[in-house]
Parts: sequence; structure tokens; C-alpha cells
Amino acid sequence: MVDKISSWKFAEDFVTEPEVFREARIRADEMGIECITPAVGSQLALIASALGAKAIVEAGTGTGISGLWLLNGAPNAVLATIDSDPEAQIAARKAFAEAGIPANHTRVISGRAIDVMSNMADAAYDLVFLDADRDTLEAQLHEASRLLRPGGVLAIAHALWRDRVPDPAMRDDATAIYRDVLRFFVNNSDFVSALSPSGDGLLMASKRAH
Repeated sequence: MVDKISSWKFAEDFVTEPEVFREARIRADEMGIECITPAVGSQLALIASALGAKAIVEAGTGTGISGLWLLNGAPNAVLATIDSDPEAQIAARKAFAEAGIPANHTRVISGRAIDVMSNMADAAYDLVFLDADRDTLEAQLHEASRLLRPGGVLAIAHALWRDRVPDPAMRDDATAIYRDVLRFFVNNSDFVSALSPSGDGLLMASKRAH
């Protein structure tokens, strides 16, 4: 019988990233920026494609890998991507240009995620992806809920946080934050949610249309 780790690795290796994505990943490694895995990226692309997304918000640009995946799934979308690291934003712009993404399909915004998101319009976005500023993650969650249109999807990276979230003995601050985020969706009638073990865990939640 194949163990769970082997199955997880098989699912990760199942995805083949284009050369531009791999180059962006190399730049992230050189800069010490942690990226989503290819399997998580492919799930984001699937969500964006299924939604027919036209407007996407991403908190945590990095070197552009997650943005590349999101726009791979929804090539006609406009991606508003937020980060406070100017060097990472330069790398992301390079990745977007190398991928042939039209300049008017990306808005690379400098600042803290929670500050930028608080100035965005209500119910104007199809998809919100959170992968930045863990200390304000719960506040970002509430902003993301406001930004999403009915039927839109919220995705949150690192939802299992180094496999620590399922272990009740782990009580560090980061683990506690992700547990609180997961609890937000338990019995929350405003969302239909699912938790994927891909990468470091990906939480996905669709906002119900009431």
C-alpha cells in the first residue's frame, strides 16, 4: 500500500510548470521567498478557470508564481497583487512580462495587504488569494469576505502550517492563527469550504449566493 507521503509527492510531481514559472521559482529561492507548490498553483488555476474569473485579488505577490498560475487559469482576468517587498515586485513584473501577460492585466500594488484591501470595492472580485502578512490574516479574511461577489472563492495558503495545525500539541502563535482561520469556516453558513492537503495546505471557500 502506498503511504500518504508518497501520494502527496505524486500529486505534487503530477504538475509540470512552464519554463517561465520555473524561472520565477528559481528567483524566489535565490531571494529566500517561499512559494506555493505546483500542485497548489494548479488548483488556483482550476478555480480561476471554473469561475471564469475577471477580477482577482492576491495578497502576497512574491516573485509572481501564484499570479502566473491564477492568470494561467483566467487569462482574461485582471490581477491586483499586493506586496510590501519592492524587490519581489520587480521580480514578479519580470515574470509577468516573460509570460507574455498584457500589462493591463496586472496591477502590482505596494503596501500591507490589510491596508490595500480595506480600500477595495465591495463584492467586486471573483477570487481572493491570501498568502501574506500572517499577523493580520484574520483581518484580511474579513476584508476578503467583503470583497468577494456571491459565488466568488477565497483561497488561503499554508492552512496546515508545516503539518502543525492537525497536531494539538503544537500551540505556537502561527499555528494558532491558522486554526482560528479554519474555525471561522466551521458551520459558517456564508461559505461552502474545503481543505486540501496540497503543498502546505490550501483552504478554499465559496461565498454563498443568498
